[in-house]
Amino acid sequence: MKLLEYEGKDIFAKYQIPTSKRFGVIKLGEDPKSINLEGSKWIIKAQVLAGGRGKAGGVKLAKSKEEAYELIEKMLGMELATHQTKGQALKVKEVLVEEASDIAREIYLSIVLDRKDCSAILVASAEGGTSIEELAHSNPDKIVKIPVDLGEGLQDFQVRELFFKLGFDKKLYKEFSALAKNLCRLFKDIDASLVEINPLVITKGGSLLAVDSKIVTDNNALFRQNDLQTLEDHESSEIEKEAKEIGINYIGLDGNIGCMVNGAGLAMATLDTVKLAGGNAANFLDVGGSATVEQITKAFQIILKDEKVKTVLVNIFGGIMKCDDIANGVVAATKKVNLNVPLIVRLEGTRVKEGKQILLDSGIKINQADSLWEAAQKAVASI
Repeated sequence: MKLLEYEGKDIFAKYQIPTSKRFGVIKLGEDPKSINLEGSKWIIKAQVLAGGRGKAGGVKLAKSKEEAYELIEKMLGMELATHQTKGQALKVKEVLVEEASDIAREIYLSIVLDRKDCSAILVASAEGGTSIEELAHSNPDKIVKIPVDLGEGLQDFQVRELFFKLGFDKKLYKEFSALAKNLCRLFKDIDASLVEINPLVITKGGSLLAVDSKIVTDNNALFRQNDLQTLEDHESSEIEKEAKEIGINYIGLDGNIGCMVNGAGLAMATLDTVKLAGGNAANFLDVGGSATVEQITKAFQIILKDEKVKTVLVNIFGGIMKCDDIANGVVAATKKVNLNVPLIVRLEGTRVKEGKQILLDSGIKINQADSLWEAAQKAVASI
């Protein structure tokens, strides 16, 4: 799950990672003047899950109270597209208002899960800011990488190595050491796959500030993260949120062939086969290895909520739940949801002959297939 900037900074505060003074978060439909702005300069930031907001007009400096309120009004509801959104515009539903910082220098600092080495790595650069991605490609030698044993935590010798490679003033060692160690502790505590500060700034007053935050956590660990469970998953669609509430593993995709499969591996194979046959799946949906009639019914209902769906492909392997039981579930569910798009069903596994006969005798227009490849071809042809 990806967190918005202000949500990440709320977590930073719990780990004594210093951030800019916040004046408030304004949501779409709220009055910008509900926050009292004191001071002389403010930063108005669009809260969307994408980097490169500044270049796309999602980060603005206001030099007066009136200008700040005007910028908030304009930013709320705007469609923001950056190099990370792949051409898709994101609607700005919230903005963060913070005190502008007097920046003397910008640094990049993050800790990320290295899946290849199965370890955490602290990644830093003396040149932080908006062009860090370009720097990583053009001058990879300027990127510092230090492996971190999360059980032991960041060690003092590692802090010293990083500190001097980044060219800090010696006066900042104690502050930087605490920040870097807290960042690693945060990463471990919340089951993160990425915690990034870009930029970490040195102010003209000689202190460190995290003026941005990016946090990505592991959804599979949410069961032990009570605080994170209360946060909204900003990337999920309304259908995905509904599916999650009723216990169905569903991810919306861009195609028009609705897929219902039992087992994540079989689901991935089904999506690949649909693509190979010339079609595009509308979703990933795994009903599990022991799906009941109720679960299959709910799965059909979830699939059909997507208006893009033009046909439904059911690919089930009967193992824990036998094919005849699955067939009975499909028939009952189809009658409940009043299916009005083509339905292609491929069954395989225990009691498959009995299952196919149940589908045949149901009186429902079901197009059966003997293989996944045949089912995928029929699904594509039915659109």
